[in-house]
Amino acid sequence: MFDGRAVFVQLMDHVPRHTFRRLVRRYGGDERVRSFTCWDQFLCMAFAQLTFRESLRDIEACLGAIPEKLYHLGFRTRTVARSTLADANETRNWQIYADFAQVLIHQARKLYAGDSFGVDLRETVYALDSTTIDLCLSLFSWAHFRRTKAAIKLHTLLDLRGSIPTFIRMTDGKVHDVNILDELIPEPGSIYVMDRGYVDFGRLHTLHRSQATFVVRAKKNLQFERLYSAPVDRSTGLVCDQTIVLTVAASAEAYPDTLRRIRYKDAESGKTLVFLTNNFALPALTITQLYRSRWKIELFFKWIKQHLRIKAFYGTSENAVKSQIWIAISVYVLVAIVPKRLRIERDLYTILQILSVTLFEKIEISQALTRPAYTSTNETIRNQLPLFDF
Repeated sequence: MFDGRAVFVQLMDHVPRHTFRRLVRRYGGDERVRSFTCWDQFLCMAFAQLTFRESLRDIEACLGAIPEKLYHLGFRTRTVARSTLADANETRNWQIYADFAQVLIHQARKLYAGDSFGVDLRETVYALDSTTIDLCLSLFSWAHFRRTKAAIKLHTLLDLRGSIPTFIRMTDGKVHDVNILDELIPEPGSIYVMDRGYVDFGRLHTLHRSQATFVVRAKKNLQFERLYSAPVDRSTGLVCDQTIVLTVAASAEAYPDTLRRIRYKDAESGKTLVFLTNNFALPALTITQLYRSRWKIELFFKWIKQHLRIKAFYGTSENAVKSQIWIAISVYVLVAIVPKRLRIERDLYTILQILSVTLFEKIEISQALTRPAYTSTNETIRNQLPLFDF
């Protein structure tokens, strides 16, 4: 039975509060705090993400318009001043929200474990890539990138089942993508799909020795020796399927084992792509399909940049930026968790738009998310008098 609570409160019911409190205690987030706790900060920032607030002034104005409702929404304070929220973003350890996002990610992955991503495989498939968020150098001087420009990079490992980010590392713009391979803990039996920016044969061999599979696009200057060529069906776009060894001394020393080289011509774009992998069991066409599925991470980056507040920040310090991004990721994962638990078949964009206008409505959340769209009918209203009498 519906208990009359607002949609925002029902949404936050899916957040593991006991875990959040444990993380706050671990990092001392609420030490010497009188009223505005870490939970209040999380609620304010989640509200800002869900309603697309552009600034601290926007958040203050919107929450200040409903002071009598804040307690019923879970806030412990009747007023939210932008200076108080700004101080919290500057001083509260961002690691609280990073660890909490990982907890939500773990829950979401369980819910999406059985979903398909377009390739019929039982193994876990990850896509690894990064996106750059441009910043103003005069305001974000800690985010080194270029002489006249600042930026941060979001290095992301995306589970293609459900498009759930499992690993996120924030660095300044100067850090090269390939360095992130040193921070990954490879899962034996999993498949890692990457672009050619991650071609480093020493690091790829580390994945190979960890019994993980990689699929990476080869660079144009690859030097190798062909040992064997397998037959291919050229009508599918496959050009060759070869077993090779590297011939450059440094590369051969870094990766002494054999590699599989697959050349494929895409009928749609007309481009010829060359892939390297350490998997000799999967069909060559499946390898090309795995690389095609890598575009899900590009769509993920595009989605979060368009629908989450991670391009305009409420603070300029490194702590404030990281707190905002991790809370944004938490909101994204939370919005992905709710429809799975409520068994609602709607895309994340639609759910996010519905939540943005119904947060304060006292309606059951499942009803709000599944309410059918209004469709006009051409039925004549029988008690309506005619305007013209012919």
